[in-house]
Amino acid sequence: MSLLDLFRKKENKESVQDGVEEEYEEPEIYSGMRVEVTSMEGRPLFAGKLMSPMRGQAELYQYTEGEVPESEEPLGVRIRGVNDRKRKAVYMEGTIAPLPKHIWKVEDLHVVGAGNDRAFFRLETNLPASITLFGGGFGGGERECRLLNISVGGARIGIDSQLHAGDKFLLKVKLLEDRDTSVMYCEVLRAIEGKDGTYEYGSRFLELTEADQDKISQNIFAAQLKERNGR
Repeated sequence: MSLLDLFRKKENKESVQDGVEEEYEEPEIYSGMRVEVTSMEGRPLFAGKLMSPMRGQAELYQYTEGEVPESEEPLGVRIRGVNDRKRKAVYMEGTIAPLPKHIWKVEDLHVVGAGNDRAFFRLETNLPASITLFGGGFGGGERECRLLNISVGGARIGIDSQLHAGDKFLLKVKLLEDRDTSVMYCEVLRAIEGKDGTYEYGSRFLELTEADQDKISQNIFAAQLKERNGR
C-alpha cells in the first residue's frame, strides 16, 4: 500500500467519524425520547420525555416523581436518553424552568456526546419473579425465577429450568412494594452461563404499547432513585 493510499484511508475514516458526530449534534432527531434528568452534579431529578426540540429549545414532559430544587432562575441540568434508531445513549445539557402540568421548558439545549452506556434505564436487581411458558412448558403452570435485570426493552432472568431461543413466556414481577405487579410478554433471545446449576436467559419484551414502555421506565427510575437515596 502506498503512502498516498494510507492518507486516503485516514481521510475516509475521519470523514465517517465526523459524519457520526454531526448527526448526534442535532437535538431535533430526539423528539419523543425517554430521558433521565439530573443536576449538573449528577443527582437524579426526574424521568420524562423530550418533546419538540428545535433551535436549542424543547419541552420535558415529567412522568415520575421528582426532587427538583426550587429556584427563581432556570436550573442547569444534564439530560440522558437512548436513541432507539441508533441504539445509542445520548447526552445533552441545558436549563429548565417549570411550566404548568408537570412540563418543563428547556433552553440552551445542546448535545454533548453519545455512547453505548444505556444503564440508566436498566435496573440491576435480584427479585423474586415467575414465568408462564407458552406451548405447554412446565405443565402449563407458573415457575419461580429471579429477575436479574430489566430495561425498557427486555429482561434477564435466572431459573433452574432449560429454555430455548424463541421460547415465549409471561414474566410477572413486583419491582417496588408500593407498585402493582408488572406483567410482560417475553421472548428468549440467548442463554447466559449460570451458576449452581441454574440457567440465565436474556429476553426481549413483545407487543409493548407506548404506555407499557412508559410504565416500565417509570418503575425503573423510581427503583433507581430509591436505591441511590438509600431508602
